[in-house]
Amino acid sequence: MERGSVVDVIANVRIAGEGRELMPLALVEPAALYDVFLREGRILDIAPAGNAVRRGAVLDAEGAWLVPGLWDHHVHLLQWALAQSRASVEHAASPTEAAALAAAQPASDDGRRVLQRWRDGLWSEAASRAALDAATGDVPTYLLAADSHAVWMNAAAFRREGLEPTASGILREDDAFRMISVVNQVSDATADRAVRAAADAAAARGVVGVWDLEFGWELPAWRRRAAAGWDALRVYTDVYPDRLETAIGEGLETGAPLAGSDLIRVGMLKVLADGSLGTRTAWTTDPYDGHPHHHGGHNVAPERMVELVVRAAAAGIATTIHAIGDRTNAAALDAFARAGVPGRIEHAQLVAAADVQRFAHLGVSASVQPQHALDDRELTDRYWGAHRATPYPLRSFRDAGVDILLGSDAPVAPLDPWGAMAAAVFRTDDDRAPWHPEQALDARTALAASTAGGSGDPQTIEPGAPADLAVVAHDPLAADREALRAMPVHATLLGGRLTHLA
Repeated sequence: MERGSVVDVIANVRIAGEGRELMPLALVEPAALYDVFLREGRILDIAPAGNAVRRGAVLDAEGAWLVPGLWDHHVHLLQWALAQSRASVEHAASPTEAAALAAAQPASDDGRRVLQRWRDGLWSEAASRAALDAATGDVPTYLLAADSHAVWMNAAAFRREGLEPTASGILREDDAFRMISVVNQVSDATADRAVRAAADAAAARGVVGVWDLEFGWELPAWRRRAAAGWDALRVYTDVYPDRLETAIGEGLETGAPLAGSDLIRVGMLKVLADGSLGTRTAWTTDPYDGHPHHHGGHNVAPERMVELVVRAAAAGIATTIHAIGDRTNAAALDAFARAGVPGRIEHAQLVAAADVQRFAHLGVSASVQPQHALDDRELTDRYWGAHRATPYPLRSFRDAGVDILLGSDAPVAPLDPWGAMAAAVFRTDDDRAPWHPEQALDARTALAASTAGGSGDPQTIEPGAPADLAVVAHDPLAADREALRAMPVHATLLGGRLTHLA
């Protein structure tokens, strides 16, 4: 068999979650082998291996494990795709070192240097435009922050963009988002090739679908890809407030297909309500540790959040709100409560105990990125260590009955659900002790939260369920940290069609 083939039978496969939530059938033996029969994009039947006639195209799993196809519920797909060819300054320990790494990179064909994953939260000295200018000279140089909420630029870059240089050389929040969109302006052909390569790489990790929260107005690009026969992943593409009226005027609703595609659909309204921890712009009740008067701030006023949620809901468009600080999470929950509709909150990195319960009561899903907890553990301890609200309260969400959706926020973290699951379950990705292990998820919840419906309504492996599936080397419910994070994926099926075959 080859990629693109339609599979009729997955033979000799073990089923992860057998006899539990992911496989609600009365099966005979733990870890027994089964044949899974597929038809017209769905699971037709499941039988003990060899007990029924196998007809059509057979994929022999040879004793590997079957799991539902995985979803990344928060990606910036074009940013992630373009980032694959950009150098990183993530490990620079000072602005001088970061500037030197930038200067060592050759300019691209358009005359710019664009680097990624700049992180200054733990530096002992502040970034400055002078330091970047001294190293990078007249070549326009842009360092995109790891959290995508800031861009550090030299004077030549400011001149190129027609902007007045600042002393720090740093653009934050809305200014940074606009600049990221500028540096990501490539030809349609280049963008489509990069996105397709990123989608194929995701399929190789068992991914069958993503929520694309890319900045800007991405619906025309996704219509173009749909018209060209996109078949790599299921995609929901979100809308930002500056284009909400355009979307409403076009009659778009959450879940509606684009350009007649069954794979590409309208997502939600995405409201960027505050900043980030890395840029120290998330809106918090308590001040940032060591900065007694600094609480971050909101990008969208609470009253405006309510207006946006109500306006979108009236047109059939659901809303998700980016909320990282505890004060923003409270305001976002208030917006959904006042609008009288459920919704989603992206990130939910710092949440008061009382608000964890409100997520559940209001029917608000928590779309979270567990890898951020590990990447930012030192930042969290440094700036939020004395806060009363809880950082990354994954177990608290689970215990309260909140619907949890796992994702990466790629390019902030790699588009790889296995890494997200490992971070959620083990709360460490190196030889250090787990960070806040009391907030770890169990493996079953982490896997469910990585499927289409999230932990509240996970995809199951049973007759009638979609044939969005992955065949993997180990049982993810029993794997250790290393095995889970590096999970080999033998095959990925989207509606029964192979999008990856190792």
